[in-house]
Amino acid sequence: MRRFRTLPTTAVVTTRASSTRRSSPSPHRENATARQAPPDAGSEFTPLLRDVEGQGLLDRRPGWYARTIATNALGLAAIVTGTALMGGSWWVVALASVLAVLCARTAFIGHDAGHAQVSGDRAVNRRIGLVHGDLLLGVSHGWWDDKHDRHHANPNHIGKDPDVAPDALVFTSEQAATRTGFRGLLTRHQARLFFPLALLGGLALKPYGFQDLYRRTGRERPVEGTLLLTTMPLTHALVFVALHQALSELHLGMAFAPDHKGMDMPDLDGEKGGHLRLQAIASRDVRGSFLTDWFLGGLNYQAEHHLFPSMPRPYPRLARSMVKARCRDLGSPYAETDLVDSHRQALRHMDEVGEPLRADM
Repeated sequence: MRRFRTLPTTAVVTTRASSTRRSSPSPHRENATARQAPPDAGSEFTPLLRDVEGQGLLDRRPGWYARTIATNALGLAAIVTGTALMGGSWWVVALASVLAVLCARTAFIGHDAGHAQVSGDRAVNRRIGLVHGDLLLGVSHGWWDDKHDRHHANPNHIGKDPDVAPDALVFTSEQAATRTGFRGLLTRHQARLFFPLALLGGLALKPYGFQDLYRRTGRERPVEGTLLLTTMPLTHALVFVALHQALSELHLGMAFAPDHKGMDMPDLDGEKGGHLRLQAIASRDVRGSFLTDWFLGGLNYQAEHHLFPSMPRPYPRLARSMVKARCRDLGSPYAETDLVDSHRQALRHMDEVGEPLRADM
């Protein structure tokens, strides 16, 4: 078992530029890095950073990730082998649900690579992201990385966080007020439609990735374009593919939805408080067993993940008590609940946003 060292309270804070650096360049990188970098020594966040670094919780775990990636690759290879052996039998469809779970693991690995959790080498992280995003899932790693950067820089901030921009779902009464026609119908019933819409999430992610290729330059455009095309056959009518896509997107939707939906949406121009408070008030932790950690890819420790985005996946569980204690000392909110209640809270918020449109019917 790994032993964690203690650090005296008088220790000097070490700034780790490598620990907050993401894996690929982006037009929003400067803003995102500024939001994620450790604040000045006098800030509320610094004592927590000192404790976390002192426990070695920002040290990378290459061995753990090597085993995780290898295990996932073997699982995917087993599915491919099983599909070949079953031939034209309809029993092959039974493997679609197993593949969906493995593809969610694949997405979590790509997520961790995007946060430079896997390696200190940016090129290595990018290659891992390309393989697990573009090649295996057909989702542009570069597009997702840029989008996720902006989310981390300003979580739940309308106009800056793309994850709360109006699309199939809306998250504020102001967004709901502009919805008419079919979009208005979706908004009126969005809480009930959340899980059915999650089944279709992959249909949007892939086209967004192709659209994003237009802003790519140099080698990025042909590399990502080629990898994306290898996973985009002209026909997706096969039941196996449809079921696998739907279940994997539902799995990922269940992993990401509880993190911020229904939490405070701060106005950064008027919000008082530093990095710790702004990240904590917009995040919700989901407590549970190691099975919960596995199912949600470690993203159930959302406050810890936002405060320390480059922290390797095994460590947020260990940092949780320190983050919770620091928030308590500062009088800052720290939200946590179980998996079922986290979805209940998120769906309740979406239902409340759509309620005024139902009242006008």
